[in-house]
Amino acid sequence: MPALATHVDVNAFQRFQTFFQGVREEIKLVSWPTREELLGSAVVVFVGVAILAIYISLCDFILSKVASVLLR
Repeated sequence: MPALATHVDVNAFQRFQTFFQGVREEIKLVSWPTREELLGSAVVVFVGVAILAIYISLCDFILSKVASVLLR
């Protein structure tokens, strides 16, 4: 059987090494947020989650009261 020079002949270590070299190069191209941008985004997420939690809790409370009145 003739030996073919394909990516199948490359051992697993070389494939991992090549993959992580590519990842390293791509990470250098990432535009990372500044500290202020990160904190601002985190505040927006926390406020949004709090509002959603309050809304869901309020709906649950109202629906449970309605159900208890209807099921008496």
